[in-house]
Amino acid sequence: MTNGLWGGRFSAPPSQAFQQFNDSLPFDCVLLEFDIRGSIAWAQSLQHVGVLTADEYSHIQHALHDILQHWSGCLGDVAVAGDEDIHAFIERQLIERIGDLGKKLHTGRSRNDQVATDIRLWCRAQVETQWQRLQQLIAALADLAEREATTVIPGYTHLQRAQPVLFSHWCLAYVEMFKRDQARLKDALTRINVCPLGAGALAGTAYPVDRTDLAHRLGFSEPATNSLDAVSDRDFIVELLSIASLSMIHLSRMAEDLIFYASGEAGFVELADDVSSGSSLMPQKKNPDALELIRGKSGRVVGAHVGLLMTLKALPLAYNKDMQEDKEGLFTSFTQWGASIDIAQQCVNGLTVNRPRALQAAQGGYSNATELADYLVSKGVPFRHAHEVVGECVQIGLQQQTPLEALPLATLQSVHSAIEDDVYDWLSIDALLSKRNALGGTSVEQTQSALKMLQQELRIVVRDATLDDIDAIVGLVGHWAGAGENLPRAKDDIVHSINEFAVTEVDGQVTGCASLYIYTTGLAEIRSLGVNPKSQVRGQGRMLVKHLCHKARQIRLKRVIVLTRVPDFFKQQGFSVCEKAQLPEKVMKDCELCPKKHCCDEIAMEYGL
Repeated sequence: MTNGLWGGRFSAPPSQAFQQFNDSLPFDCVLLEFDIRGSIAWAQSLQHVGVLTADEYSHIQHALHDILQHWSGCLGDVAVAGDEDIHAFIERQLIERIGDLGKKLHTGRSRNDQVATDIRLWCRAQVETQWQRLQQLIAALADLAEREATTVIPGYTHLQRAQPVLFSHWCLAYVEMFKRDQARLKDALTRINVCPLGAGALAGTAYPVDRTDLAHRLGFSEPATNSLDAVSDRDFIVELLSIASLSMIHLSRMAEDLIFYASGEAGFVELADDVSSGSSLMPQKKNPDALELIRGKSGRVVGAHVGLLMTLKALPLAYNKDMQEDKEGLFTSFTQWGASIDIAQQCVNGLTVNRPRALQAAQGGYSNATELADYLVSKGVPFRHAHEVVGECVQIGLQQQTPLEALPLATLQSVHSAIEDDVYDWLSIDALLSKRNALGGTSVEQTQSALKMLQQELRIVVRDATLDDIDAIVGLVGHWAGAGENLPRAKDDIVHSINEFAVTEVDGQVTGCASLYIYTTGLAEIRSLGVNPKSQVRGQGRMLVKHLCHKARQIRLKRVIVLTRVPDFFKQQGFSVCEKAQLPEKVMKDCELCPKKHCCDEIAMEYGL
């Protein structure tokens, strides 16, 4: 390490021990691309305020691109280049290419706002990568659930056999966990996507840089509004490590389930050879090492999360060198998290289920005891008394080593006279599962419905609209306006309002749209909701409403309204009926122009935020 970035104040170089202790290049070299992107944007801002000429900016830009092209494929060499950090490495490379002009780039900028910008850009890219990995794992679980649609396994509480469940229901339980991980990642983007560049070391830059323009050129939604906080904020890293930790806990729980299911004691599943290992001593062994490593690596990720919290504890404003410790744990955690997701997907893809063994286990352990209690309730016996009666029946079964469904009717009647010969219709596995048919239950009907919805969702992409979507949106709005379901909208109106729209894509084609119109008092309305009637992929309307409500929440709106002829659909999305009289803005703006004003058949509904 040289002391070239800050050496003027010092008469002696740092010791070798301190140099090794201080340098971060061996791990922050992964920020190469992002530091160069930030540097190019900063150079353009310096041109805008007259620090650089257009020709100087062009030379710097081309040199930075050359550095990226030359070094991006060999970060291992960058890591051992001997510079203090990635910023020093790039500045040295720049000066080697264009001489003293390279020394002008750091004007008005500090490594404090520079690294804060780099790490936000890195995190933003990682969010999308990890979201896609989770999506692939969810798809693998959906495929497994479809393959094992009617396979029955024992469900457990306290690791004791409780009630039978479908294996597909088990798959979908983990899908719910990983979908929540995805939602947290997307939500975290709001807080990541703030630009610190231009905050200087702590007090802001002395140059009249347009920081809003700078933020937008880097793809940020806005600049950070306080320079002290901009350079010292690491909340977004803590949040991402929290998301990674929770997701690793989900992966670890799934791994533990599968480890047990693959054990000799259970034998419900077998892992593929390519995710298993053997024993150096015992030739018969097939060990679930991939799953055990997922379970073990969860501790590393959780540890990094807790470690950063302790690093930040009691740090004074603004930047402190302690903050250099934010990166190694973050980089390592995301590497381990991503690898764990990928290996979990590989385990799921290669899983073989022993259906007869699983069914046999599900039928054991008196897992139909609750059904016998429910049967007695149907005969008028209070549940608490029925519970006691069934406990006695279980005791008899244990003594005779006979399952409940095999006990003679006379034996059951000796415990309670309300039991009749129709009791056996209640005690079969099929009967038990079919009765769990309430929403979210483990019946074949409910599980297949949930799986079908998931498979549809996996084909749908919902996103904010762009100008490239105009023709598709115009066609959808025109179709449903012609059907009398929506108000007509001119193409020019849609172009001017494109930022209000969201669309769904199926197989790369826009097949649905909706818009969020914002009134002046914190009220917003979902309008122009429509899906291509030829599309066979269900769930698009629900996903559009969910997307727009999430957007409304992010921008701090108070409530969302809709006028609709399908209130049941919106009720399922969390809307409730309200009085039209509560919506004066809506009535004055659109209802006065509506041809159905005096015979309106629409129902007003609202969603509280």
